[in-house]
Amino acid sequence: MKIGLISDTHGMLREEVLKNFKRCDLVIHAGDIGSMDVIEKLKKISKVEFIKGNCDRISEFENIEEEKLIEFDNTKIYVVHDIKTVKKNLKELGVNIVIYGHSHKNDNYIKDEILYINPGSAGPKRFKLPTTIALINIGKNEIKNFKLDLIEI
Repeated sequence: MKIGLISDTHGMLREEVLKNFKRCDLVIHAGDIGSMDVIEKLKKISKVEFIKGNCDRISEFENIEEEKLIEFDNTKIYVVHDIKTVKKNLKELGVNIVIYGHSHKNDNYIKDEILYINPGSAGPKRFKLPTTIALINIGKNEIKNFKLDLIEI
């Protein structure tokens, strides 16, 4: 399964994002979307799962979840905007991957056998941080066999 990972678009969706996500089975947006137009454009190329971030305060985000657990092929993906707000025991939930954003800095690491991925920010350029997205390929029932690509856009 090929999954596109994106966060912190703040209402901006670059053409490079659509190009890179074109063949994805799923796109996950980890919040600070900025406008539901971003989600609608992503839905034209793939299935999309998303949560709201701390900047998604306008009424169109009123009923959007702040965290989400996605399950497929024995893989559990927990999506949250700010990793510091996680109160649940992810290990007990059987989570395999955590997707988060908020910091605008891309990162990935493994902690307690859980893969954590922050795809960085794909929205307006901030400070000297690069604008990035990520792609992850996961083999069926093989969470330990994955390939992660960080893409600067």
